[in-house]
Amino acid sequence: MSHNSAQRLRRLYDLLFAAYGPQAWWPAKTSFEVIVGAYLTQNTSWKAVERSLNALRTANALTPAGLLALSIEDLQQLIRPSGFITRKAPALKAFVTFLDAQFGSSLDTMATVPTDILRRQLLALPGVGPETADAILLYALGHEIPVADEYLRRIVERHGLRKSPIPRNHLAYETLSELTRQAFASDPHEKHVQLFNEFHALTVAVGKAHCGSTPNCEKCPLRSDLVNPILILSK
Repeated sequence: MSHNSAQRLRRLYDLLFAAYGPQAWWPAKTSFEVIVGAYLTQNTSWKAVERSLNALRTANALTPAGLLALSIEDLQQLIRPSGFITRKAPALKAFVTFLDAQFGSSLDTMATVPTDILRRQLLALPGVGPETADAILLYALGHEIPVADEYLRRIVERHGLRKSPIPRNHLAYETLSELTRQAFASDPHEKHVQLFNEFHALTVAVGKAHCGSTPNCEKCPLRSDLVNPILILSK
């Protein structure tokens, strides 16, 4: 990725912020709820996640202690709206067990661990890939780390910020993450957490509205940056 690509990506952020404004992400009442939501939102809609979160809240299980006390079977039933319950329920139990054993169930204590060490620990847990780990680190624990996703991959590819297609694998994720870091490198260090937060939320907003599997570039706030609109619209 070139320096020019990073500069252009930074300008795309400005266009998105001007169009959509602050996104107030992640939608949650507590940091722990952010983490549970990050697990549940894998391969499902946020509306489905909200139903699961409401069920957990009603059962007084939306805390580390509450989730630890649940049986796997009860947890599966509560998160059923989010799907993939045989995978997500054990993954959530593994996280709260890890949180309890390593940090006395304290997210504040967990947040003091250096980012690179904590990221490796999260990635070693079942059901945690780079996007989920980074969402937990950024949104729940306030660590300075960008979150890359499929919407960002499409934007980078369709706007010609990378000459060759970006495969959907862990190496591609780290490439997108590094490009995001470069895009905001000249911004004040103390603003990076807020900027990474807003940038990810804004790419999701424009992705849902315009950059789905089939692009809808008409009235997209990023349309002016397209290198070849005709080519993109024909895909």
